[in-house]
Amino acid sequence: MKIDLNSDMGEGFGPYRLCDDEAMMKIVSSANIACGFHGGDPDTMARMLRLAKENGVGIGAHPGLPDRSGFGRREMPFQPDELRQQMLYQLGALIAIARSEGMSVGHFSFHAAMGNMVNRDPALADLMMNAIAAVDPRLVVFVTSGSEIEKAARRAKLKTLALFLADRAYDADGRLVDRGLPGALVKDEAAVRKRVRRFLTDGTVEAIDGSTLEMPARSILVHSDTPGSLDLARIIRSEIEASGAMLAPAAELAS
Repeated sequence: MKIDLNSDMGEGFGPYRLCDDEAMMKIVSSANIACGFHGGDPDTMARMLRLAKENGVGIGAHPGLPDRSGFGRREMPFQPDELRQQMLYQLGALIAIARSEGMSVGHFSFHAAMGNMVNRDPALADLMMNAIAAVDPRLVVFVTSGSEIEKAARRAKLKTLALFLADRAYDADGRLVDRGLPGALVKDEAAVRKRVRRFLTDGTVEAIDGSTLEMPARSILVHSDTPGSLDLARIIRSEIEASGAMLAPAAELAS
């Protein structure tokens, strides 16, 4: 079995960095690169692309809302077409820098509040997915299985890849537990190993209430801003390798 391990990267800006991007790029198979709104800037984007090229890592756009101080996690009252242009602005920027480095953007992953806004509005999801398809119909969209984004991507004839968030707890309905609630972040090594091993062996995960959730995913996400994210990524990769699975970038696994 092949599986992708991805992380949101390049989310600092100027001299500020959230994690050791150089080390993380040696662990993952796909990098979701911040495109300058919630994090990132032109120099950081170019640095991420060069690191990805050096390490054979697939690259994707990771656009968010224009809210650096809130790290793109606070919703903002934009009209649908405004949100569309903000997404396209960021996607276009990464595509241009990637081409100048002799690389191609292979996938797309919404960041935080922008993704939440799109995911609960089918009309907005269609607007965004159709815009992505118009730019590059080969792009793979990271999704939550059964989500509005996944449905809209299918309608737009885009390939998708479902995610398992190894460092975040799920509720009984398969939604992420709010970051402000106890147990929302999963950082303990034993707990992460157990979750990843269960996901790899039987495709399920234990929800925060102890119930069992089906998790039909082919990509595991580690947030780079989670405390200890580099160690978490190493743990997850070791479990993937121990299971006999092989790492592969998102563009190779999507359907």
